[in-house]
Amino acid sequence: MAAALRVGGMVPLTTLDYPGRLACVLFCQGCAWRCRYCHNPQLISSRGEQALGWSELRAFLERRRGLLEAVVFSGGEPTLQPALADAMREVRELGFAVGLHSAGIKPAALARALPLADWVGFDVKALAEDAPALTGVANSGRANWRSLQHLLDSGVEHEVRTTVHWQLLDPPRLLHLGERLATAGVKRFAVQLVRPQRMLDAQLQIPVQPAGLNALWQALDQRFDSFVLRG
Repeated sequence: MAAALRVGGMVPLTTLDYPGRLACVLFCQGCAWRCRYCHNPQLISSRGEQALGWSELRAFLERRRGLLEAVVFSGGEPTLQPALADAMREVRELGFAVGLHSAGIKPAALARALPLADWVGFDVKALAEDAPALTGVANSGRANWRSLQHLLDSGVEHEVRTTVHWQLLDPPRLLHLGERLATAGVKRFAVQLVRPQRMLDAQLQIPVQPAGLNALWQALDQRFDSFVLRG
């Protein structure tokens, strides 16, 4: 039931989280990975200090019909919650497009959610062999890339994005990542530079920008139908 969905926060209006749509974002509580640069560490625990009830959220959405165009389920990792599917259905019944932000932590769970999504922002953490050093979880890269394949096979509109902290992903590895994504069939790729103001790993330093990045951005731009740099 949608009422069981654990939501730890909300952005009531955004133009950034669902391309081309006025949307609100629901931040689902809980994540199985511990990404070192995570800027929402309060969402990692399965139970958060702040919780928004589904009845309250639904009432908000009913008042915003005709104003908002989409609802994005973000996190945390939304697909870890069994109640996600029912919540996505209710949002669609209210007349909103459904967006999903996911890293595909459990490929089968993502596969179940994809038919209910109109658009997906998918986080590829790193090359599969590099991901465990970032997430702190063995085999996370394998799961991440298997989920990417589910997304590519689904036909759901999407964007693939990678968050970059230069201590964790240097320019040559980022280029290699981009090449592998393009080979896999990714058409839209975004690089998001880390938000250093708040990170899970307090030992991470504020990243120093490497030299020669313009050539990297140009090389990535040539490999995708759409390449975007954020931050």
